[in-house]
Amino acid sequence: MASDLLVRPATLADLPEVARLAAQLVRAHHAYDPRRFLCIEPVEVGYARWFAQELDNADAVVLVAERGGAIIGYAYGVLEPRDWNNLLDAHGGLHDVLVTEAARGTGAGAALVEGVCARLAAMGAPRVVLHSAAQNVAAQRLFARLGFRTTMVEMTREMGPAVE
Repeated sequence: MASDLLVRPATLADLPEVARLAAQLVRAHHAYDPRRFLCIEPVEVGYARWFAQELDNADAVVLVAERGGAIIGYAYGVLEPRDWNNLLDAHGGLHDVLVTEAARGTGAGAALVEGVCARLAAMGAPRVVLHSAAQNVAAQRLFARLGFRTTMVEMTREMGPAVE
């Protein structure tokens, strides 16, 4: 099944579908914890604008996974500078990976992650760092299988009255 999978750089023509998928990712995170994860509607409009800029950013990678002419996933990464606050040297940041529900388990997610990692490495990234929502155990298993290791645990504390 993976033989008919095409992972390629996103184009302007892909952005409506990429933005739709990105909005799914945002809404899923917001559903995990609405106090932690930002969700500004309409998400699709903001992401389409953002990715249009990133397509022209020499430090960014936006890939799509396509099967049978249909986009079934996307991934986004970017070269990041040294960050003293996080004790993190220059690296590639893998910020987004999403594969449609119907295409999960077909190798598309792994192909997208490997594609972004390969491109970031070719651009000089000595490592790739990502964040995964604590609840997204399936994604964490994929990332571990692809060689990522846990290095930090994010914790959030709300200030003010508790919201249930």
